[in-house]
Amino acid sequence: MIEQLLDDHHLNQEKIYSLLSSLSDKTPDYADLYFQYSVAESWFLEESIVKSGTYNISHGVGARSVNGEQTGFAYSDDLNIGAIEKAIDFAKGISDSHSPVQMQAFQSVPEIAKYSGLNPLGSLNSQEKVDFLNRIDALARKEPKVKQVSASISGAYSEVLIASSDGVYQKDYRPMVRVSVSVIVEHDGRIESASSGGGGRYDYRYFIDHNLDEIYVAEAIRQALVALESKGAPAGKLPVILGPGWPGVLLHEAIGHGLEGDFNRKGSSVFTDRIGEQVASSKCSIVDNGTLANRRGSLTIDDEGTPTQNTTLIENGILKGYLFDKMNAKLMGVESTGNGRRESYAHMPMPRMTNTYMLNGADNLDDMIASVDEGIYALNFDGGQVDITSGKFVFSANEAYLIKNGKISHPIKGATLIGSGDEVLKKISMVANDLKLDGGIGICGKDGQSVPVGVGQPSLKIDELTVGGTQLNP
Repeated sequence: MIEQLLDDHHLNQEKIYSLLSSLSDKTPDYADLYFQYSVAESWFLEESIVKSGTYNISHGVGARSVNGEQTGFAYSDDLNIGAIEKAIDFAKGISDSHSPVQMQAFQSVPEIAKYSGLNPLGSLNSQEKVDFLNRIDALARKEPKVKQVSASISGAYSEVLIASSDGVYQKDYRPMVRVSVSVIVEHDGRIESASSGGGGRYDYRYFIDHNLDEIYVAEAIRQALVALESKGAPAGKLPVILGPGWPGVLLHEAIGHGLEGDFNRKGSSVFTDRIGEQVASSKCSIVDNGTLANRRGSLTIDDEGTPTQNTTLIENGILKGYLFDKMNAKLMGVESTGNGRRESYAHMPMPRMTNTYMLNGADNLDDMIASVDEGIYALNFDGGQVDITSGKFVFSANEAYLIKNGKISHPIKGATLIGSGDEVLKKISMVANDLKLDGGIGICGKDGQSVPVGVGQPSLKIDELTVGGTQLNP
């Protein structure tokens, strides 16, 4: 579709080069044009009825001019040449440089795709999408304690073309699908809720072929029934064991953002100027890997046309590197790591994570639990907050258990984990060999932009963490 849009507006490669040359004529460092066509839909079920949905199409182009730390940016929803030229004139207005960047000839170098380039929205027809949601509802209501069910299925497809003054001329075709299931259960007057779901860069058939409707429903019900049995959480400084998979969101927030290049260039991260230092337990190795096939956070190329890669951030506790887009990489004298990401053509790129996770260790989960006299075993999290400058975070556990005398006791409710990312890394004493990635639900927000991401980790033990709960720990 992006090719058709460009053809309709007489935007061939030669004309795009000419527009980019105009954008570059007052740009001493770098300039790019980002063309995008996107289509997205969502279907929602409530009260056993598919009663609402959305569908939207968008397209446009973003024009960016970079001069040192200054960026001129403008975008147009209209792809006619006159509208693009107006955006270009606005974007290059930041600079009066008489030393324009030397334009390089376009070099399109096809990368090995990390996902299918097919639009997923047509992989099921409308009736099949409704039937899928109705099946989720029927499956959930087989549990007598389930009183309400809501579910959604959503898909998106984006085609992009990136042209830049350093010779990039790259296209990418990006599918995304997701299913969410939420249930409310009631027993003896007590009401609890839970949700489950997942997705990735697949089409809708992936959910059916792998019976994921049954798996998501069972998981949502399991978590809700566990919550019905939960008691108040203890409070105080306690050892905490984090389960594999989604609990890696704590690492993403408390540590990952602090390793993004812009924060470190500006000196606002707790990890600034610490490359080569021991910043974590020797048990910890953390990577950001945008190359994993079909994962929610994966990209064949980032939003500046740079191939994504598997970047080692921390290795055996030693800080090895940061995540970079082109601008911050140039200003720090390094190469981009393929982490320049933007929400859409209407946004500027910045350093962002893709799939960020801790690598396997050699310990055993049973041994971790046996080593704890009293502590917390946290399997799932709700949202959290982090301050990049200090690294301090607060996270809420929506599925957690009390550990007593080396054994898992009853489920607990209301546990919040409070700490500092760099301090937590040093207190990790055991890392298991059970790495899991999340099911494909991550959305990361930064400076008003949201992008899909992945997280993950093996089970791990933090020797001491402040737990906010309802019962003081003596």
